[in-house]
Formats: sequence, structure tokens, C-alpha cells
Amino acid sequence: MKKILTATALCGLMTGAAHAEKIGVAMSLFDDNFLTVLRHNIQRHADELGVEVQMEDAQGDIARQQSQIENFAASGVDGIITMLVDADSGRAMSKVAEQAGIPLVFVNMLPANMDSFPEKQAWVGSDEEQAGRLETTEVCKLMGGKGQAVILLGQLGTTGQRGRTKATEEVLATDACKDIEVLDQQTANWMRTPALDLMTNWITSGMQPTAVISNNDEMALGAIQALKSAGVSMDDVIVSGVDATQDALAAMEAGDLDVTVYQSAKGQVEGALETVLQIARGEAHEQRVVVPFELVTPENVADYKAKN
Repeated sequence: MKKILTATALCGLMTGAAHAEKIGVAMSLFDDNFLTVLRHNIQRHADELGVEVQMEDAQGDIARQQSQIENFAASGVDGIITMLVDADSGRAMSKVAEQAGIPLVFVNMLPANMDSFPEKQAWVGSDEEQAGRLETTEVCKLMGGKGQAVILLGQLGTTGQRGRTKATEEVLATDACKDIEVLDQQTANWMRTPALDLMTNWITSGMQPTAVISNNDEMALGAIQALKSAGVSMDDVIVSGVDATQDALAAMEAGDLDVTVYQSAKGQVEGALETVLQIARGEAHEQRVVVPFELVTPENVADYKAKN
């Protein structure tokens, strides 16, 4: 069963814990702007609910993350929340939690085994294709349906990279956008510095894109740095991203970033905590909770400054 929740609706789900339940949280990476927002919101909402959380950093390592989940299971936590390093590793994480009889909720990244979850497992996140569709449709509109673009890809194979890129390619294939030529698309692994380097290489090779479509804000910000360092006027290039991080919103207010898409870290983690507690308490729960993305432009950027 699928349930769609807004961040506001999720706030209404809050229930008091009868005792200080303990939840283990296995994050894919601490050193990432959006994931830092996720982490802070988990701690904030856990404090509101009177729940103890223990957070671990996988540092982008699948084996490390599996070991962390195994340790949580062995320590007898009431439930586990994980933001996966890789979608395909979901099967192994599910197996560990199922064998221990401990509730497991995946947050943000959609695991590859979503369609075969055990009873005590769930996913809370957002539709990645919706993000790519909102982003690229707005970019196409700003470009007037023609021009040249480069695409910055997230970590290859992740659900975010696949979903956002698929939607971007579908939008660019429509009649309204088919005159936009994609000069190149390469991965910068969600990170600012690799995106800066990649954009610099593209500029050095002679490319002069009129748009940079990025799978996330961090890479978009790296591209902006490269463009400005090369003396390119930001009035001449449309740059877009996803997440609506505080750095991205500041870049938008400065006139450097043209489009981003709000991903509700608050909504996702509140949903994840509520769901894992529902499972742990034997209450009814949804196995798929979807938190919608929202388009952010210079016209409505002020509305998103305090959302995450």
C-alpha cells in the first residue's frame, strides 16, 4: 500500500512514546549537505518524541554499513533506520533485520528489494522521477526549448541518479524540449569539488553550454564555481539542481542558481521515525510513504528558507 504525505501531515502523526525506545540510525555518509540536514532532523524529532537515537556513519562503505546494522541488531535496539549507501545493498540489510526480528525503515534512497519487504520493514522517501521532471521542465521553459546542456549525474546506479536522470531525458525528448542538445553527461558523485573539476574540464575543452542540469544542488554549486572562475556570466547559463539546501537557496538569491527542487528532509525523517515506532509497537503502518518534491524558483525561494 502506498501513502502520500506532506511534511505538515507528518507532523500531525506525532505520538508520545511510553518509554525511551532506542533507534539505531545507519547513515550512508555524514559529510554531505543534504544528509547532514536529514541527520539533524532525525535528532530533533527523536528529542520531540522522547526517543533515544544512536547514529553511525558508513562513510560511503556498504560493508561498513552492513556491520553497523548487524551491531544494532545484536545490541537489541527497538528499531533501525537506514539511509543506504547503495540501493542493491537493501536486500542484505533487510535480511539482517528480519533474522533479528527488528523493525527496519529505509529512508530517502529506495532499496532494490522494495517490492519484497518483510512485514516489519518499510520505506519513506520521495519520487526521484518527480524531482527530475520538475527540474528539467522548468529548465526547458527558461531555455525557450532550445540550446545546449550538460548533465551532472549523481553516483551511478543509485535510485536518485537513475530516477532523476531518466525523467530529465524523458522531458528533453518531448516536442517542447527536443531542440535542446545534450553536449555531455558525466558523474560527479553528488559532490561539489568533483563537479567543479568536471565543469572546468568541459569549459577547457571548448564547451559553452547554455544550461547545466544537475542531479543535486551540491554538484550545481560546483558547476557555478567553475563557470564563475572561467569568467562566464551567470546571466548566460541556466543552472539547476535538486534538494533546496541552504547553500543552494543562498546561490539562488544571489542570482547564480536558477532552479532547484525542495526535498523535505524534515518530512522524510519524521515519517521514518513515526513508521519505525509504529512497527516496533505493533501498530498498523504503511510500507511505502511518499513525501512529495516541490519546485523552487527565484519567485518563491523565500518560502523555503526555513523549511529544512
